[in-house]
Amino acid sequence: MKRVKIGVFRTDNDLESALKEALKAADWERHVQGKVFIKPNLCSKLYIPGAVTNPKVLLHLVSLLRDRVEEVIVGESNGYNYCCDDALKITGVEKVVNKAGGKTVNLSKDETVKVQNSKTFILRNFSLPKTLVEADSLVDVPVMKTHEFTNYSGAIKNLFGCIPDDRRIFLHPNFDMVLRDLLVLLEPKFVVMDATVAMEGNGPNRGIAIPMNLVLTSSDILAMDKLCCEIMGMDWADISHLRFIDQHHRREETEAQIIGEKIEDVKRPFLVPYADLAVRAQRWVYKSYFLTRLCFGTPFLNMLQGCLNVYRKVDEEIKGKDWIDKHWDNSLPR
Repeated sequence: MKRVKIGVFRTDNDLESALKEALKAADWERHVQGKVFIKPNLCSKLYIPGAVTNPKVLLHLVSLLRDRVEEVIVGESNGYNYCCDDALKITGVEKVVNKAGGKTVNLSKDETVKVQNSKTFILRNFSLPKTLVEADSLVDVPVMKTHEFTNYSGAIKNLFGCIPDDRRIFLHPNFDMVLRDLLVLLEPKFVVMDATVAMEGNGPNRGIAIPMNLVLTSSDILAMDKLCCEIMGMDWADISHLRFIDQHHRREETEAQIIGEKIEDVKRPFLVPYADLAVRAQRWVYKSYFLTRLCFGTPFLNMLQGCLNVYRKVDEEIKGKDWIDKHWDNSLPR
């Protein structure tokens, strides 16, 4: 039985102190050394609380690491319709990282190298950023939130942004295997889950921001995602990529030792995504490589997006409030 430590600490009074305690609780110095690459979640070029990694978390994390490791680099890849350079600048991440003594990189502009591992399913002889591949320690800094297409988004899913191609969306038909392959190729050493502000409903970036005032740490990325699902009132086995990775990547039973807050004291049921017609259609498209290429790799996308935007405007005005009233228990703390 493998035992892993997970630090769970409240950030209400002092984020920096909470992060220090959480890092210590999960024995970060045993796992993080040398050249450190930090992968935040920058799913928007704007800072959206609960969607984008809190720049203050990155400020304190880089500050704490900079004198104890060789180098600290924070990076992300271009999104489908925005440049990572804009995201780094507009969210304030570039400014706080530089202030803390680290540096930032747009992985989509980085030199790439071919990596391979006989244990991968899909990503064979695959191109990844050189800065990322040459790092000694990958530290994953995701946000605790729901997701329209996977229901839960967390530590493992955040690795998808390590792929520098802004058309990585074409990999969605084999999404579970791709995420599992990224674990094999990247071997993340540590995870710092940003739950200062989480997101429920239609994440990853248009859901409801929820102040959780928590930071969680661990050297085990899958154990972290399982615990976050528990805190959010979800069954991790219902999350396709977590179930697949548990079956095809985990080699031994793992027991989590929680240090800090008691889980029952921080649990909060999260509102699951509202699967409107647009979400259902995109989930269906993602099942087919041909349809994914057609919808996201041709001019057909512009027409499709126009139709979906009109639909969502009408749907949210007519059905959105009714749906929330039906599925949301107003007795729960906001």
